[in-house]
Amino acid sequence: MGTGLVVTELMGQGVSAITGDYSRGAAGFWVENGEIQYPVSEITIAGNLKDMWRNIVTVGNDIETRSNIQCGSVLLPEMKSPGSKKTGATCRAIN
Repeated sequence: MGTGLVVTELMGQGVSAITGDYSRGAAGFWVENGEIQYPVSEITIAGNLKDMWRNIVTVGNDIETRSNIQCGSVLLPEMKSPGSKKTGATCRAIN
């Protein structure tokens, strides 16, 4: 990943079971040129789950286990943060 948002924490419930639209609080790190620049917190990410799953670039082999759920990092081409001009390139959703 060159530039983007690494999401390490998701907060709240904001997913429509009917449309798949979501809006959740998030925290993580802003990355530029492949290096972490600074932590970010109290931001909102939003989009549509169907679009997100359809556009997954790759899933990493860095498996994270939470209860009975296992998943690696998920690389997305874009993730919007409303109110920001920046869009992320990666989501490490471990929540």
